[in-house]
Amino acid sequence: MPPEAAGAAEKTASRYWSHPALVAFIYAVVVIIAQLVIHRNLTDYVGPDNDDAMRLVEVRDFLAGQGWFDMMQYRLGLEGGTLMHWSRFIDLPIASLILFFRIFFSPEGAEAAALTVWPLMLILPLMFFMGLAGRRIAGAEGMHFSLILTSLFVVISPRFVPGSIDHDNVQLGLVALTVAMLVDESYRPRNFAIAAIALAIQLGIGAETTPFVAVACMSVACLWTWKGEDFAPAAKAFVLTLTIAVSAAFFSLVPPRLYSTVTCDNLSLGFYGITSAGCVGLLLSALFASRLSRPWRIAVLLANGTFVFATTVALAPQCLRNPLADLDPMLVDVWLSKVTEAQSILSMARREPDTLGAFYATGFLAMVVCAFRILRGNRSGLHAVLMALVAVNWVIALVQVRGAEFANLLAIPPLALLIAEFRRNYMADTKNLRSALLYVVAALVSVPAVWAIGGALASKRLSNSLLVAERAKAEETADCASKAALAPISSLEPGVIVSASNMGAPLLRFAPHRALSGPYHRDQAGMLAELHIALAEPRQAEALLREAKVTLLAFCKNDPQVELLSEMKSKGLYAQLGAGHVPAYLEPIPAPADAAVRFFRFKPRE
Repeated sequence: MPPEAAGAAEKTASRYWSHPALVAFIYAVVVIIAQLVIHRNLTDYVGPDNDDAMRLVEVRDFLAGQGWFDMMQYRLGLEGGTLMHWSRFIDLPIASLILFFRIFFSPEGAEAAALTVWPLMLILPLMFFMGLAGRRIAGAEGMHFSLILTSLFVVISPRFVPGSIDHDNVQLGLVALTVAMLVDESYRPRNFAIAAIALAIQLGIGAETTPFVAVACMSVACLWTWKGEDFAPAAKAFVLTLTIAVSAAFFSLVPPRLYSTVTCDNLSLGFYGITSAGCVGLLLSALFASRLSRPWRIAVLLANGTFVFATTVALAPQCLRNPLADLDPMLVDVWLSKVTEAQSILSMARREPDTLGAFYATGFLAMVVCAFRILRGNRSGLHAVLMALVAVNWVIALVQVRGAEFANLLAIPPLALLIAEFRRNYMADTKNLRSALLYVVAALVSVPAVWAIGGALASKRLSNSLLVAERAKAEETADCASKAALAPISSLEPGVIVSASNMGAPLLRFAPHRALSGPYHRDQAGMLAELHIALAEPRQAEALLREAKVTLLAFCKNDPQVELLSEMKSKGLYAQLGAGHVPAYLEPIPAPADAAVRFFRFKPRE
């Protein structure tokens, strides 16, 4: 090939290899194939998380005709059901996929296809947004490092496995979109308007990312304060779009009868009013105070903050504390304290210290990198925004480890920039061992999986991983919540069934009964009723079963909650059933001799 043609071909290849959409698509396809290969032996098309099964139940009810605004789960909890805090924004696309696949498959096959496709579909936008963020921060090289780190994140995360239909995967994508827009250092209004839409959708989906939304809004306000007139068009586009978008979310999700109700675990008047107050304050500031000097703009920002805080205290003071703070102490002790994703860093340090690096190291490293750049005046505004967005999720992870996944994702852009810089230094002098070492180390410590492996090696547990896996497989054969395990009651006339709360969502999925207890904080009354029944002595339990209008009891001796309650009260109903002492008012339902779950009809004595 002539030199001119070779140069043109090289430029064309370079252009394609730096195109964010094309490159992200290639990475996404590779990751999707990897997911299908890695998880090719899944035995169930629904993810293992209770929320996956519960989401499917909610989607089924929606497809069966339950209203858009009707978020009651009538088959969960005490008589009348439980008002769920989930969002139709997630139900709608999953239901649409199921309807589409019904053209080609049976109802169950359509569900399996939809639940396989949905989480894999979400990989593509996530990769694009993270690649775009990396490109805007560190050019084409940073884009590739961002995509590599995101690929590893997706493969390790349980959120993008076929069958995972909880809303966390969508929230991760929206967080990535927000970051990709906010790192635009040219401050184009369009990008900040897109970020505002992403934030409004996050509020409409769930409250988990509310702190992130708040910090993102504060970051925009601080950018206006620092930049003034140069940032005013972006600030105005952001607040106007956010006002319209959050209003659309509120009126499309909240039924008119609940307009005046304040709840702190989903979009309600509380979050809507607080967001609107902040938007009004920043809009007026951008319109009338952008030409003021920086000290005056800081004073205006403080006034706006005071106004938003006063609105919060007046409208939703309860939302300034943990939404789970009102849980009954018994539920905190028996249920919440045992939920893995709700553990604090102190609890994780006691239970699984080898996992701390995977949860906290990369987020902390990203904050240190951002702080160092801010102190050196290196694109301070950009790194201040990135640091704030990582920090809010990292702090949440200190209280509840579930925040670590978001912190690890948001750590990718600043770490991708760091790796890209170290690589350039190395390529400038490939014989420099120090540059090579820094490049390799930076790449390794930016991957949470590396910290996980290091933690396992440090605790000498890696050699036991195969044994752990074998035990897990053995336990799956005695599963308390599989379709086969619940088959004996699937064809019975619908009734009210009491069981350990972890069995609640599978019971709703596989059987027509109302489950008294499910692991959801809004079913507090149902969970408490089940716990009191489990701990009561058989004679007292009979009265409690009658009071709750129970018709069936499901008992799985291997359920962790059953084991805990049996240890707590040796004379309680669960402990007695585990010992083989069945009260006269419980009639066993025929089941295979090796069945993990035993079922009983409740027949109260006259």
